[in-house]
Amino acid sequence: MRNRKLCLALLGTYGEARLNADEEIRLIGKTGFEGFFTGWAGREYLLNCRRTAEETGMLYQSVHAPFGNARKFWHGTEEEADAALDEQIRCLEDCAAAGVPIMVAHVFIGFEDHAPNDRGLGYFEKIMIRARELGVKVGFENTEGMEYLDAVMGLAEEYRDAVGFCWDTGHEMCYNYSLDMPGRYPGRLLCTHINDNLGIRDFGGSITWHDDLHLLPFDGIGDWENIAGRLKDFDGPLTFELGVFPKPNRHENDKYTRLSPEEYLAEAYARACRVAVLAERAKTKG
Repeated sequence: MRNRKLCLALLGTYGEARLNADEEIRLIGKTGFEGFFTGWAGREYLLNCRRTAEETGMLYQSVHAPFGNARKFWHGTEEEADAALDEQIRCLEDCAAAGVPIMVAHVFIGFEDHAPNDRGLGYFEKIMIRARELGVKVGFENTEGMEYLDAVMGLAEEYRDAVGFCWDTGHEMCYNYSLDMPGRYPGRLLCTHINDNLGIRDFGGSITWHDDLHLLPFDGIGDWENIAGRLKDFDGPLTFELGVFPKPNRHENDKYTRLSPEEYLAEAYARACRVAVLAERAKTKG
């Protein structure tokens, strides 16, 4: 038995099939998932997804904020950093307008820089303050640049009512060298992006975004007993972020593209149920 709601990220495209958000939300619900999350494509998009959620009884779990400008908070020009802040604030405000309780955000993008600074922290504090004002929580996700996440999560101690940690299990295996990321921020787990991965491909340890595969659980190297054990005290919905299409010059995801949306989602739901049951067993064992 599982006592967790299961949520899934919208993908839009499955192999050769393309679904609009309304169609995909309904199909995800028919498959068995109880909720979903989306990216940000403006307020009207979020409001349309909210309407479908209400019609289907689905949980609109979160919105993933844009992350392409995350480095600019720390190392861009002042104008670039201001524009990046404006983008995050508009996303937060649209989440509030659509009644979405969580915005997931990246604090950095890139592999070359390793020096967070006070200017960047100042921008992220503005995001935290606005989130508190709006009643929308922000889940900062583990990606590349752990130094930046550590700095932001340290600042966020003052904003625990509005800020938490979003644990991406696949990112942990590659971007974070399989370190225990929830253990790094005890008591701060707000939401999840559950997926499998193959770790770092380069023998010398060089990481690229090609390592971030977002495989179905149990298709990679993930120790799912261990992952489930770290979820045992988390009472929120288990949210999965999966990827159908392969990264350049990689073929691990190719088998997914040959499935219809119905077939892929059925398999994703079966894997999600397995993870949920493992988490419940871990909770029972104490």
